[in-house]
Amino acid sequence: MALGKKDIIGLDIGSKHIKAVQLKANKGSHRLERLGITTLQPELIVDGSILDSTHVVQAIKELIANTDIKAKNATLSVSGHSSVIIKRVSLPQMTEDELDEQIRFEAEQYIPFDIEDVSIDFQMLGPAEEENMMDVLIVAVKKDKINEYVSVVKEAGLTPVVVDVDAFALENIYELNYAVKEGANVALVNIGASMININILKGGISVFTRDSSVGGNLLTEALQREFTVSYANAEKLKQNEPVEGVSREDVKQTLARAYDDIISEVSRSFDYFRDTTSYENIDEIILSGGVASSSDFCNALAERAGIEVNVADPFKNIEVPESFDREYLKKVSPIVTVAVGLALRRVGDK
Repeated sequence: MALGKKDIIGLDIGSKHIKAVQLKANKGSHRLERLGITTLQPELIVDGSILDSTHVVQAIKELIANTDIKAKNATLSVSGHSSVIIKRVSLPQMTEDELDEQIRFEAEQYIPFDIEDVSIDFQMLGPAEEENMMDVLIVAVKKDKINEYVSVVKEAGLTPVVVDVDAFALENIYELNYAVKEGANVALVNIGASMININILKGGISVFTRDSSVGGNLLTEALQREFTVSYANAEKLKQNEPVEGVSREDVKQTLARAYDDIISEVSRSFDYFRDTTSYENIDEIILSGGVASSSDFCNALAERAGIEVNVADPFKNIEVPESFDREYLKKVSPIVTVAVGLALRRVGDK
């Protein structure tokens, strides 16, 4: 627990960017201390698997040095439908200590992996509707997935003190920055380069989570196909930068078609939520990730889903010193949302 008092870096290792955020906690408030982003070469991390650990380690080292981060403790996170399982279940009422002893047996009924191959944690949510029962959130992550990410962080000279899940890092941001709307269902949707994380909250409590292996890379690939350009030039077009021989209007039309594929994946998750729970409506989407930087995408998602869409502001209730460039922070806020959520974690949190 002594580790929890030391400064912690929120380190979000994505397939396109690695993001590092350090906050200073003081009497219930938080101040931004350090923030940095580095872009990875393509194919170093694919579908959440680290294929080239040497270059990822080097990228983390350079990011920490360039951001002038002195802290050594790091919180990191994992995601992925094939390696992370999150289940909300009803169990007989018991104490936390009793559940801690029984959790592996209880989880075995819900986890489609060998129980010896996963790390398990849980969160007691409170009484269930059925008498003498309680709702519990069970999280299981494949050990090899955790070890893969922990190893590169250690090799980069940092000490991993907490391993979180992307969907719950989003929830940290919501709890800090947004007022809970009683009875409302709010969908936290993070769209990275190769992954969509969804966490739907009812009254501020998670009732549904889902990861999908779809993301902003679809947009880059669509631009490469349509205009026969390199990956680097496709990324420029995606960021509204000019590339010789390609018209801006043609780019907008190509991106609009590619947006449909991402929105369809989000809509499928929402449909699954409605089909498998008694909570029918979704009242608001809080969007983060690189794709959230595009107003065209936000408008298209709102129109297709018929739901209000707002871009996440992870610094809404965080003190930001004057030394930080406000325009830059506004630009990168959607990209660093998970990293900020990780920076809020402390050892021993539930």
